[in-house]
Amino acid sequence: MTAAISGVASNASAQVVIPTNRNALIQQNELQTLRNQLQRQQFQQQQQLYREQDRQIAPKPRPEVPIVKQNCQSQVIGTTISRVCR
Repeated sequence: MTAAISGVASNASAQVVIPTNRNALIQQNELQTLRNQLQRQQFQQQQQLYREQDRQIAPKPRPEVPIVKQNCQSQVIGTTISRVCR
């Protein structure tokens, strides 16, 4: 009879430990989920700040590059017109 009681007691203690571990795992999962949500929220806020900063920075004007025109002269020799460019 003592063996039967000790067997029941060990089963009872095992049942108590398993739900506790299950609860701990659930709590860890919930905690991890909350951490992930917080990290996503912080990342999104940081990206919003970066976008706002980018909008505030005025785009640089295009540099003015002088256009070099070719110095071409037309020469008429007889019935032929030729262009000489330098």
